[in-house]
Amino acid sequence: MGKTSKTLSRCAALAVVLGLAGGCAHITQEEWDEYKSTTNTALSEARAAKSAADAAASAARSAQAAADAAQRTADEALACCRDNSDKIERMFEKTMKK
Repeated sequence: MGKTSKTLSRCAALAVVLGLAGGCAHITQEEWDEYKSTTNTALSEARAAKSAADAAASAARSAQAAADAAQRTADEALACCRDNSDKIERMFEKTMKK
């Protein structure tokens, strides 16, 4: 009985393995077409997302360049303001000495 049980277990395991392998290997044309369609849709969406990300990155670079230019202008205006304040202070000191 023990030997028969082992043989039966081995046969059952082999049948399960062969059944799974055969079941996984069989794909209908309809399933294959659906798989291809889904894959193509995912690829198109990925490409669109990449394009949008590239556009956003380009816009961000443009915005950063504009912000940098604005910062330089503000820094120049501040330097000019400080120079003018210094000139006014010197003129006031000269006037106070007289």
